Amino acid sequence: MIDSGSSDEALLSGMAMGDQEAAVVFVRRYQRRIFGLAYSMTNDASVSEEVAQEALIRVWRHAPVFDHRRGSVTSWVLTITRNLTIDALRMRRAVPTDPDDFAASAMLSLEHNPEDAIGRGDVSDVMRAALADLPPEQRRAVVLAAVYGRTALEISDEDSIPLGTAKTRIRTGLIRLRAAVERVRQTEGER
Repeated sequence: MIDSGSSDEALLSGMAMGDQEAAVVFVRRYQRRIFGLAYSMTNDASVSEEVAQEALIRVWRHAPVFDHRRGSVTSWVLTITRNLTIDALRMRRAVPTDPDDFAASAMLSLEHNPEDAIGRGDVSDVMRAALADLPPEQRRAVVLAAVYGRTALEISDEDSIPLGTAKTRIRTGLIRLRAAVERVRQTEGER
């Protein structure tokens, strides 16, 4: 029997077997998060709706191949959403969002409803703070690479910097972000 208290894995298994009730519960559980992620990246409600719809269709289609050993259902679903959003952004490059504007908006609280805040936990706050602590050039490189899916070569061309510098900014920024998350995990583990 599927209900709103079923685990994500149980819902996904039900979807893999064609259980429409499981799909309805799953969609209700994830639709806000998926739309919210797409909207935070695009700042466009109609594009975000299209991305959210396609993400949920892909989850439905690929539910049979989900492997819990490779990560949680949430990270899998949000990765699908992120990738689709990046694709959507690439398709509309005529109306680009400045990575600095994106980074600034990412540092603001995006907690529109308590369910999302609980689902994200403290990691979003940690990432927001760590992103704010990065030097502006590293922050820009990380946002361009991680959010917009740009390669180091594209960042190098766009910012008129050597390729090695672009790679170093991305790598150093990601290392600092990872270290910030690890410090919080260690602190929480000590409690």
